[in-house]
Amino acid sequence: MKSAFRVAVINDELGQDFGHACEIASQEFGMDWIELRGMWNKNLLKLDANEIEEARRILEKFKLRVTDIASPLFKVDWPGAPPSKFSPKRDQFNADFTYDQQGEVLDRSIALAKAFQTDRVRCFDFWRLEDQAPYRAAINDKLLGAAKTAGEKGITLLLENEMSCNTGTAAESAKVLAAVKSPYLMLNWDPGNAATLGETPYPDGYSLLPKGRIGHCHCKDAVKKPDGNGYDWAAMGRGIIDWTGQFTALKRDAYHFAVSLETHWRGAGTPEESSRQSWAGMKNELRAAGAL
Repeated sequence: MKSAFRVAVINDELGQDFGHACEIASQEFGMDWIELRGMWNKNLLKLDANEIEEARRILEKFKLRVTDIASPLFKVDWPGAPPSKFSPKRDQFNADFTYDQQGEVLDRSIALAKAFQTDRVRCFDFWRLEDQAPYRAAINDKLLGAAKTAGEKGITLLLENEMSCNTGTAAESAKVLAAVKSPYLMLNWDPGNAATLGETPYPDGYSLLPKGRIGHCHCKDAVKKPDGNGYDWAAMGRGIIDWTGQFTALKRDAYHFAVSLETHWRGAGTPEESSRQSWAGMKNELRAAGAL
């Protein structure tokens, strides 16, 4: 696949059978890259040494390179703040780590990045607070410290704008990146997440972002719910996001890292078929942008 970008899919959006997911990504989708989040009904951080070795063997078999480790780092409550309404009552993607375990999560994520030969680890900035202002400076300090730790090991952290976390939009992302001046903290730009908070991710949101600090991009689409209250996920190309425009702009701005399919939509019945249909839409938009 010839592209200006590292075209990828998050492996467990296809299913929990890692070998099968890699086969689809490589043989059917034609990808050279894959993003790792969970497999065999385990969060990536909980894999044992034998499972890591088996995953590496599968990646080698299908000649797939790893874009990043999609870690749940800092997807927890900020201590001392009022409880967030977004704090889950169950774990997400088999990740159930506490705030006190985040140092271990960072260390483990860095070790996994080394094992899977990538230099990128995804992170968040804690479950979204009604008023983050009293805590924002301390959160930024936490991000800066983690970026320093990662950077010393040659790893870059990718802060995802996530609607249930304190940085959800491009506007919020731009503020954090301006405050946390580390070359080892970049943005995992997710237009879909920004859209669910009412932002027009492209062109409005994207125009606010420091282009040299975008280190990863998640690709999914969204539609407004029929009653106008909130959003549902959609297959790529069937939603409200101008992905052709976004891909065109990323290419124009010399972005060359991952564009990774994070399907989320399940309208085709199964994760695999839903991702297959979403990839078809994403592929069309990459082509329309002259990026594939």
